[in-house]
Amino acid sequence: MTKAVQKITLSPSRDIPFNKLVLSQSNVRHVTAGFSIEQLAESIAQRTLLQSLNVRAVVDTEGNETGMFEVPAGGRRYRALELLVRQKRMAKTQAVPCVVREGGIAEDDSLAENDERVGLHPLDQFRAFQTLSAAGMSEEDIAARHFVTPAVVKQRLRLASVSAKLHDVYAEDGMTLEQLMAFSVTAEHARQEQVWENVSRSGYDEPYQIRRMLTENTAPATDRRVQFIGLDAYEQAGGGVLRDLFERDDGGWLQDTALLDRLVTEKLKAEAESIAAEGWKWISLAVQFHYGHTDGLRELEGKPVDLSPEEQATIDALNAEQAKLESDYQDADELPDGVDERLGEIEAALVAFEDRPMIYDPAEIVRAGVFVCIDSEGRLSVDRGYVRPEDDMSADDPDIGQGADTQSNEGKAAGTSVQHTAIAIAGGAPEVEEDDEDATKRLPDRLITELTAHRTLALRDALAENPAIAFQAVLHNFVLTAFYRFASSGGCLEIGLRTPTFPAQAPGLRESASATAVEARHESWKARLPNSENDLWDALAALDCRAQASLFAHCASFAVNAVFEPANRYNQGRVSARGVRTRLDQADVLARAVRLDMVRAGWKPSVDNYLGRVTKPRILEAVREARGESSAQLIDHLKKADMAKEAERLLDGSGWLPEPLRVVESGVSSLEQESEAGPLPEFLGEDEDRENANEDGIRNNSTPLSEIMELDGSGRP
Repeated sequence: MTKAVQKITLSPSRDIPFNKLVLSQSNVRHVTAGFSIEQLAESIAQRTLLQSLNVRAVVDTEGNETGMFEVPAGGRRYRALELLVRQKRMAKTQAVPCVVREGGIAEDDSLAENDERVGLHPLDQFRAFQTLSAAGMSEEDIAARHFVTPAVVKQRLRLASVSAKLHDVYAEDGMTLEQLMAFSVTAEHARQEQVWENVSRSGYDEPYQIRRMLTENTAPATDRRVQFIGLDAYEQAGGGVLRDLFERDDGGWLQDTALLDRLVTEKLKAEAESIAAEGWKWISLAVQFHYGHTDGLRELEGKPVDLSPEEQATIDALNAEQAKLESDYQDADELPDGVDERLGEIEAALVAFEDRPMIYDPAEIVRAGVFVCIDSEGRLSVDRGYVRPEDDMSADDPDIGQGADTQSNEGKAAGTSVQHTAIAIAGGAPEVEEDDEDATKRLPDRLITELTAHRTLALRDALAENPAIAFQAVLHNFVLTAFYRFASSGGCLEIGLRTPTFPAQAPGLRESASATAVEARHESWKARLPNSENDLWDALAALDCRAQASLFAHCASFAVNAVFEPANRYNQGRVSARGVRTRLDQADVLARAVRLDMVRAGWKPSVDNYLGRVTKPRILEAVREARGESSAQLIDHLKKADMAKEAERLLDGSGWLPEPLRVVESGVSSLEQESEAGPLPEFLGEDEDRENANEDGIRNNSTPLSEIMELDGSGRP
């Protein structure tokens, strides 16, 4: 016989006047920190009471009901209603819907009500906000009614707009809230789903990796191009911007890079038209020029515009203020913010005065040109006064001043010629070698050329810092030429001085630490040398031996050419029958002698300069060498582009270098042995040694190099 199921009976509900209710001591919630009674009262005022109170009748000592009811469950609602009564917004006799409980334990009811309460899943809240927005509520209205900020509403609406497929994954705990936030960077559902498919299979699903993949074909707002034209101009032209509402995005990412490039080109051309009015023969435009773009061009000597009396007075006042502030706070551990800011303003103002316009000879202007680009801060950079070899004609040439371009009809009619400035866009993107998946193939020739260009620049810098090695290297070159008739002329030091150019521009070459150091050293020496070559001999003679040696090393460094060049007879890396080292072999010797370290020189592998240019097996080989087999296995299933990006992250800080940038640890050459064991030339010795030398010995450090290296009648020292 089946036992009958006992039916439950629900507690009855009654409307009870508020003044008949009291807060029960049986309510288990005593800690109220973090609960806003004011917000709940406001919500009840807007929507009325959405949930009944749980009450029990108050009885006297004899067990008779007194007409009052206590509230063991619903204490926050009771306090909110009490606040509304005190504020005169609700009558104290207002009927309150209540569930009247009989039997059981009041504390048990109170605990159960709080324990069994389940908050909304975040996704439900996002979708609810979306529904309110679709119903016509503004973000501000939603924020006010639900006691959050408008920014929070924006965030939740953005999360609600993510692909429904990803919502389903999130609802089933297949992704974290932080991952969902990352996908909200873009509104393209297909792209979101594609990226999720990739990262969920690869395991590279960190939020930052998701954001990077979603924005890989965009331009960050920090890009020099964006800084140059301004984000507002781009948006006014109809360009879209991806924004991250959950992380700092530095202004977001610009989606339409073609529009960005067009706006940049138009603005550069407009600036060039203004500069063309000065009469230049040509103007070359680029977002950024490659390192050495002025090689082979003659730079005009200009004269800075004279300072006006008012400008000079301003400079004097700024210098005086700067000196006073530095004196007043010389003993302070830390400058006050206002003082530090003012010193920065003074420095910027003084630099602006130093960077004043130059005046050039009009006869030179008509055959010279200007480079116009954007600097790293997004400002216009104008570099005037460069003459190309084909335009560098003598001053008495009758064509000088007429220009090489078209003439206007008015000019022809008047019998005069008018120069029209040729404006051209330069600085195209470097070619990209086609990858071959065969790992046994050698690196692409162009990539080797770019890598060895970095090495050449770093080697120049290192050689310039080692006068003794520079002297010995040049001496080695001279001896080969003077005493060995059949020696190879393929040394890595091209004495001339004919500064070798780079046949291919490696990414980041112009901004590299080596380029910066070489340029700074060159400018420092340029400031010390006379303007006229007629005064150069006497100026060099006035230098002490250490200064001469330093200048010698600097000049010698410009002859370094360790760049791989395809189909060049010097690049085969073999030793001839006579044992004469080839150019790249000698570059290795020189690199060991100066202890060249490309990691310290600032080179590190990136997608642009290496990883995106080689085959997948080579990427894996690099990661395997630097981080081990386990790291290589983490990325071996990825597509080429994703593998290169992840490899860049894995290799960061590892100190790994591709083969063309490593110092070859082969047998030590005689040049190396001499550089390590042999004594320095006398004029390069320590000051103390020279000062203690006797009268018949070595000359002191004030003796010029020309006297130390005195020649006898045979031409030998």
